[in-house]
Amino acid sequence: MRELWVVDLGRREYGEMLELQRAVARARISGDVDQDVLLLVEHPAVVTLGRASKDAHVLATPEQLAKRGVQLFEVERGGDVTFHGPGQLVGYPIIDLKRHTQDLHWYLRRVEELLIRALASFGIVGERVEKYTGVWTNGRKIASIGVHARDWVTWHGFALNVSTELSYFDLIVPCGIPEVAMTSIQREIGRDVTLREVADVVVHATAEVFGLEARSIALAELETRISISTPS
Repeated sequence: MRELWVVDLGRREYGEMLELQRAVARARISGDVDQDVLLLVEHPAVVTLGRASKDAHVLATPEQLAKRGVQLFEVERGGDVTFHGPGQLVGYPIIDLKRHTQDLHWYLRRVEELLIRALASFGIVGERVEKYTGVWTNGRKIASIGVHARDWVTWHGFALNVSTELSYFDLIVPCGIPEVAMTSIQREIGRDVTLREVADVVVHATAEVFGLEARSIALAELETRISISTPS
């Protein structure tokens, strides 16, 4: 069975991870990395602007963002504005769709499916909402998705709120959806939950949905295949 290489990176700066996933995607395209990859990470507070972002969807001024220690990045992924921060599990699946199905809509539905399966492990019923990408529960959004692809290799990915401080979302119009209510696993189930707990079920669900065998590898092993090195 083909493998899913899983790299658990702990907490890392967004800019560092942006360069890492781009480098892994390049290596996946070239064949230097010959298996699909899932990078898992938690970011310090950051707002990212996708290709469909509108200035009006960032409600805070640059000074207000700086006061709360929130960085701002414009990136190549699809979608609008979103937030990443502590207590949120971010996954960057770098998948060669030529080995699966060459259809980005299919891929987005697969990512939603893996999140829905992971949430079910915590007794949460994940839902899709027509016209939007992402996962909701009881009418509240719990996971956001934004991807980019070149030569049918994907990068960027999903953000699943585990124990995220939800007031950060007041700084933006999340995903450009007016009046959206955000939630988290911890809020929905009423108990503490760790990123490690959630990461384990996300890895299992990702491997299952894409028909792969998950194998944890160290960043150093991945770095031998790509063109950049990241600080430890």
